[in-house]
Amino acid sequence: MTKVTDHGGGVRSIEVPIPDNPLGHTLVYVVDTDRGAVLIDTGWDDPTSWDTLAEGLTACGTSVAEVHGVVITHHHPDHHGLSGKVREASGAWLAMHAADASIVRRTRENRPERWFAYMTAKLTAAGAPEEHVAPLRGARSSTFPGFSPALPDREIVPGELLELPGRRLRAIWTPGHTPGHVCLHLEETHPAQLPGNGRLFSGDHLLPEITPHIGLYEDPDDATVTDPLGDYLDSLERVGRLAPAEVLPAHQHAFADAPSRVGELLTHHEDRLTGLLTLLSAPLTPWQLAERMEWNRPWDQIPYGSRNIAVSEAEAHVRRLVKLGRAEAVTGSDPVTYVAV
Repeated sequence: MTKVTDHGGGVRSIEVPIPDNPLGHTLVYVVDTDRGAVLIDTGWDDPTSWDTLAEGLTACGTSVAEVHGVVITHHHPDHHGLSGKVREASGAWLAMHAADASIVRRTRENRPERWFAYMTAKLTAAGAPEEHVAPLRGARSSTFPGFSPALPDREIVPGELLELPGRRLRAIWTPGHTPGHVCLHLEETHPAQLPGNGRLFSGDHLLPEITPHIGLYEDPDDATVTDPLGDYLDSLERVGRLAPAEVLPAHQHAFADAPSRVGELLTHHEDRLTGLLTLLSAPLTPWQLAERMEWNRPWDQIPYGSRNIAVSEAEAHVRRLVKLGRAEAVTGSDPVTYVAV
C-alpha cells in the first residue's frame, strides 16, 4: 500500500521502496507550484518503485505526466534512479548540482572496465588483501552490471532560488555525503506556525537517527586530495545556523530542532576521530583501520560492496586527521600507512 504523508502547505511525501535495502524507502517530496508538481528526488529505478511513485502522485491529485520539474539532492540511485523515466513521461526539467552532474557524466561516458581498474588501484593502495581485490581484476560489465543515470538539464546554483513558480526554494550546497549534495530551504512560514526559519529538504545530509556515509568520489584523471569529512562538518554547521522549523529528510521521518541533531553529528565525528587516533598509535593502512573501526555489524559480517564503502569512509576520516595535523603518512610505506602524530 502506497504511503503518502501530507506535510501541509502544499508539500507531501511518498515512500518509494528501495529493493533489498535496510533503509526500506526513499521519501520523495511532491511540492505544489503554480505550474504543477515539482519532485524532490525520485527514488530507485525499479518497477515496484515506479508503480509506487505513480500511485503516490495520483493520491496527491496529480500524475507522472503532469510533473513540472525534478530537483535532485544528490546523484545516488535511491534518489536519482527514476529521474530519467519521470522526464520521459512528463517532459519535466531535471536539476542537479554541477559537482554531482560531473559524476553522472563520468558514469555514462567511461567504460565499466576503466572503473574496475581504478577501483582495483584504489583498494590496493588502501591495503586491501588480494582476495578482496581479485574479483575486480579483469572484471567486465557483465560481471558487475552498471547503470546509465539521467543527465540533468538544469544546474542547481548554491544560494539561488530555484525556478518554482509561486514558491521560494533556495539551494544550499552541503557537500560531504557526495560532492554536489544540496539541501533545499523552503523560505515560507511553516503551515503549523512552528518557530524557526522555514522548512529544509535535507536529502541525506541531515537524518533524524542515521549518520550519513562520508566517502570519496574522485575523478580518476584528477589528483586533487579532497577532504569530504571536513566539507561535511562545515556544511553541517551552516545548516545548524539556519535553524529551520522542520527538517524533511529523504529517509525515516520529518523532525524539528535541527541544531540539536547537528550537534549530535558533530560530536559523533569528533568522537570517531579521537577513537581513530587511538587505533593509529601504530601504523595502519586504511583497510586495516576499517577492519578495526566500529560499524553496525562485525567486520566479518559486512558484505563485499559495503566493505568498499567502509574503507572509503575510513580514508575520509584519515584525510581529515592529516589535514588537522593529528596524523601523518609513514614515509616509504607501500601500501601507505598512517600514524597518529
